[in-house]
Amino acid sequence: MYAGADFDHAPASDESIHAMRGISNHQIIFGGNYFKLPPTRCWLVWDKQNGSSDFADCELAWTNLDKAVRRIFWQWSGMIRKGSERGVRRVHLTQKPLGVMMWCLEFLPNSDTILDPFMGSGTTLVACAKLGRKGIGIELDPDYFDIACKRVEDAYRQPDLFIKPTEKPIQEDMNL
Repeated sequence: MYAGADFDHAPASDESIHAMRGISNHQIIFGGNYFKLPPTRCWLVWDKQNGSSDFADCELAWTNLDKAVRRIFWQWSGMIRKGSERGVRRVHLTQKPLGVMMWCLEFLPNSDTILDPFMGSGTTLVACAKLGRKGIGIELDPDYFDIACKRVEDAYRQPDLFIKPTEKPIQEDMNL
C-alpha cells in the first residue's frame, strides 16, 4: 500500500514548476515531458530494462543542461532490480533507484545545494548524503516525509568512506 497515492492525479502546477525553475541555475525534472517546459537538447533517459511488461520502458527527465541526451540502463521492474537495489523496499509509487539519482547528480558537479521540491521517499536526498552533497527536500504528505527522513538518517549512519560528509541534516520548522 502506498500512503497518499492520490498525488498522481494532481501533478505539480505550471506555477510550481515555473517557481522552481526561477530559483535554481540548473534543473532536472523527471516527468518533464508532461509539463510546459521550453525545448531542450539534453534529456536524461532512464531505461528500466523491464522487458515486455505493460510498464513504460523508460522515464524521461527534462533538463536545462547544455549537453547531449544521456541514457542510463538500470533495471527496475517489480522485484527484478539491479545490484544492491534488489533488497530495497519500494515505498513510493514513483520512487527512483538510488543509482539513477546519483547518476543524475553527477551532471551537476558545481551545484552547492540540491533542491527536491517533490521529495517523496527521499531518494534524491539519500543520493546527496552518499555523494557528500547538501540537499533540501520538500514533501507535503506527512507519511512520505517521515519515510524520507528515516531514509536520510540511515544514509548518514552508513557513510561512504571515500566521501567527505556534509553537516548533519537539520529539520527546519516551516511554521514560523
